Amino acid sequence: MTSSKPADVHDGIRNPGTALRPDWLEGLQVEPEAADRRAEEIRNRSTAEPGTAVARLLHAVRLLDLTTLAEDDTPADVRALCARARRPIGDDVLEAVGTSSGGIRVAAVCVFDRFVPVACQELGDSGIRVAAVTAGFPVGLPALPERLDQVRETVASGADEIDVVIHRQHVLGRDWRALYDEVRALREACGPARLKTILAAGDLGGLAAVAAAGLVCCMAGADFIKTSTGRERVNATLPIGLAMVSAIRRYAERTGYTVGIKPAGGMRTAADALAWLELIRGELGAAWMTPVHFRLGASSLLGDIERRIAELTIVTS
Repeated sequence: MTSSKPADVHDGIRNPGTALRPDWLEGLQVEPEAADRRAEEIRNRSTAEPGTAVARLLHAVRLLDLTTLAEDDTPADVRALCARARRPIGDDVLEAVGTSSGGIRVAAVCVFDRFVPVACQELGDSGIRVAAVTAGFPVGLPALPERLDQVRETVASGADEIDVVIHRQHVLGRDWRALYDEVRALREACGPARLKTILAAGDLGGLAAVAAAGLVCCMAGADFIKTSTGRERVNATLPIGLAMVSAIRRYAERTGYTVGIKPAGGMRTAADALAWLELIRGELGAAWMTPVHFRLGASSLLGDIERRIAELTIVTS
């Protein structure tokens, strides 16, 4: 299943989308048992010597969308998140591995749309992007015009990235035109902000549906496809990741444009991060191993990564 980057990929150019091409969905199958076997192989391959594991985990930190999406979040919670985003790993741990704190920061913080101004103020010119969930998160049920207005307001308040859940019924009913039109309108409402379409993959009825939904979102101009809201029965599993990768690969092969991937929900351990790094490295290649194309959406993951780096540093010292 491994694949190198197509020779004519348009590096650095935002995915413009295409017309809806239902024929591209033909033959896009992901066999669950094969995906489970492949996922196990990936987990086995993701183990590494302590020095290599430390380097990979530090890279994982740079890919994080550090997230707080609790219903009782306050501005103080968001400020604390932003402070952690600026200094995600303790200076003592970084000193032990020979890395300066200035070189380690997360890719983005992800908050509710109402907290975007707070996050923007706290992060300033740090280079850390502000992502917001909006447009009826986490279920996407409001009418599309209302959701589009919410996206525009969130972008106007300063958000760099918009994480929005698709309407699941379009996928369950295989109404690809409705899904395409929805995502295309959301992309236009985002303007310069990057659009991450949340598939809610665990609720779509199987891996083949996940792959098809992901490919339609790519056609509609999504910048990222994202596994989940974190509130589904099943969230960011490696088999779901393989299904999404199959869509991203097919889109790149047909258009030359790259689309990012963001697993989110259920990732809590450093081992989870290492497995996802191995999946993307093996299935899509080194070109996807940057924050432009790959994010890890999590709230509790960072703590375990820091703990594991500290443990591995003791082993190698």
